[in-house]
Amino acid sequence: MSIIEKKLKDRSGSKCELCGNEYDLQVFSVPPHSEESLEHSILGCKTCINQIENTDDLDLNHWRCLNDSMWNENLPVQIVSWRMHARLKNMDMLEMMYLDEEALDWAKATGETDDDEGKITHKDSNGNILHDGDSVVLIKDLDVKGANFTAKRGAAVHNIKLVWDNAEQIEGRVENQHIVILTQYVKKTK
Repeated sequence: MSIIEKKLKDRSGSKCELCGNEYDLQVFSVPPHSEESLEHSILGCKTCINQIENTDDLDLNHWRCLNDSMWNENLPVQIVSWRMHARLKNMDMLEMMYLDEEALDWAKATGETDDDEGKITHKDSNGNILHDGDSVVLIKDLDVKGANFTAKRGAAVHNIKLVWDNAEQIEGRVENQHIVILTQYVKKTK
């Protein structure tokens, strides 16, 4: 056991500083720092560290622990908590956290949050996120301008296309007509 691991175990009470697990503990250096140090590392369990490093494999229930760890007095734990809240899009929790300017720069250093800034997100009438190729159902009869017909409530629209510069519009085919539909009048189907 390294000196840093011993100090981290003393600091954390031999528990994962994120979820409190007592098994499979290891030192995790918080990027961009790569060497183990008390100021830039946390003691984490294998589950937490695997999910931090593999962004595609998140267990949302596991990360409920962030509601406690975000208040940890140790800055590296706060940084990881901030990053995970950002990755999970827990904006309410991010707004509650306070990090000074230097700490916030460290939290943003991996660039995870940069991808979504300014990105347009299309949502249906229930708030479900829409993607190109999804299928939706109309929730209201819609008069189609220029085509002289009414798109009926309950009509399915398959393989939609998102209007890239307007979050409130999608494109699709109804009665063999290519039309633009407002997202507030559609419901995503499974």
